[in-house]
Amino acid sequence: MSSTPTAPKNFIRQIIEADLASGKHRGIATRFPPEPNGYLHIGHAKSIVLNFGVAKDLAGTCNLRFDDTNPHKENIEYVESIQEDVRWLGYDWGDRLYFASDYFEKLYAYAVELIEKGRAFVCDLDAEQMRQFRGTLTEPGKESPFRDRSVEENLDLFKRMRAGEFPDGTRVLRAKIDMASPNINLRDPVLYRIRHGVIHHQTGAEWCLYPMYDYTHPISDALEGITHSLCTLEFEDHRPLYDWVLQNVSVPCRPRQIEFSRLNVQYTVMSKRKLTQLVEEGYVRGWDDPRMPTIAGMRRRGYAPESIRDFCERIGVTKADNMVEMSLLENCVRDDLNRRAPRAMAVLRPLKVVIENYPEGGEERLRAPNHPQDESMGTREIPFAREVYIDRDDFREQAPRKFKRLITGGEVRLRNAYVIRCDEVIKDGQDEIVELRCSYDPETLGANPADRKVSGVIHWVSVKHALPAEIRLYDRLFTHPTPDAAREEGRSFTDYLNADSLHELTRCQVEPSLAGAAPGDFFQFEREGYFCVDGKDSVAERLVFNRTVTLRDTWAKIEQEHRR
Repeated sequence: MSSTPTAPKNFIRQIIEADLASGKHRGIATRFPPEPNGYLHIGHAKSIVLNFGVAKDLAGTCNLRFDDTNPHKENIEYVESIQEDVRWLGYDWGDRLYFASDYFEKLYAYAVELIEKGRAFVCDLDAEQMRQFRGTLTEPGKESPFRDRSVEENLDLFKRMRAGEFPDGTRVLRAKIDMASPNINLRDPVLYRIRHGVIHHQTGAEWCLYPMYDYTHPISDALEGITHSLCTLEFEDHRPLYDWVLQNVSVPCRPRQIEFSRLNVQYTVMSKRKLTQLVEEGYVRGWDDPRMPTIAGMRRRGYAPESIRDFCERIGVTKADNMVEMSLLENCVRDDLNRRAPRAMAVLRPLKVVIENYPEGGEERLRAPNHPQDESMGTREIPFAREVYIDRDDFREQAPRKFKRLITGGEVRLRNAYVIRCDEVIKDGQDEIVELRCSYDPETLGANPADRKVSGVIHWVSVKHALPAEIRLYDRLFTHPTPDAAREEGRSFTDYLNADSLHELTRCQVEPSLAGAAPGDFFQFEREGYFCVDGKDSVAERLVFNRTVTLRDTWAKIEQEHRR
């Protein structure tokens, strides 16, 4: 593996390269430490790309470690989904899959070491009393009345806590640091709490005593030989506690914590609590709903891992929090799919056209390129017959001059086929258009479009050969660029949910070349956007397609209005 960096430089990469150049480390080791209490989202993708990417580029290693210290919110479904997401993004942890629960016995021993050194104590204050004793940002806290228990008493109580003698909430183990510290995280933080009645997905019912994240994380890093512990900015104030833990227990090494800004993207939320609420309250159809910012949702919607990695590289790694425009992510997806997606035709809102001067019972097999700029993708066969479907939106009886599609008495070219003219409009008893009667010019197949001036080019499918399909038009989940701002306006973030974020079209027709399309296959439906075969609901008898992204940024004007 090459040790030459292939990604743009950022301040973290510069720190790591300087450490390697100085001889401080012979190699680097990073880790990605998700909590298995939900599905990963696009913000986690930034961390995955950073941790795994820098390790790969600099010939290091990156561990996948689950921070599974809060079992009442965790389950094996999340463990499995996280592994699937990391693999799908293109990264491999090899044999370096770990769980914080792997270290429960060692973590307990280190806690005993802290007690023996007089740096931890068992406290009987309840949660509300601890809050009262903690102080404020401007006032120091007060020491617990149990802070001066003897080492022997603390060891006895801690052992009995592990044995399950005490109910939840009656006792905790706290570090003995400084109740007057300006950093509230150092005011005798809780290291262990009692949790009865939960079955841990790795350890079962073995433990009723669970360590806190701020205690577990630095020790886990040290036990795994992590050199650079990369985390988001909300942990910056926790770094002194991270360092305190490593300084006061006999771990084999001292990793360095470095913080970077978390990812915030417009028109979505990144809080796991809020994402869980969207799922549990039925605002979306599960964690993999294509409207969700989860990696599973984006995969189901048709985003490719290459486009997500490209997005993460484009936004970079900085110390400053910022809000990234959703259009940047969508442009990365468009750029990727424009290069790789084969073209096809799909009629979303079918309107029947009868070409009256075409022979009854006749049909042809036309050829069409699979990609207009990439001949290596070959061609496909498209059947043509007397009756075709066009999209209802491509016809107007009367239309303004800027309407460049079919009108009564007007001509258009059918994509990769003939020029047709609308001669008659057929309506039902409710004055609804149900059919068009047209004629075609047989001399226009394959002719230079410049030789025949028509209103435009529209897509179509043969009625006889078309395949029925359901097409789901997904859009942004929220109408406000920053739904988290709802609280400042006295509202809930759910008040900004986009009522038009999903339209399900059940009477669509697609060209027969898509008969063998498999779940996850992606296409550009000409003039409609990029779509993929839904990996959950699509079956051979009835294909279901999800719109991945539109051909153009349809939200540009809306975002301009918000900026004003």
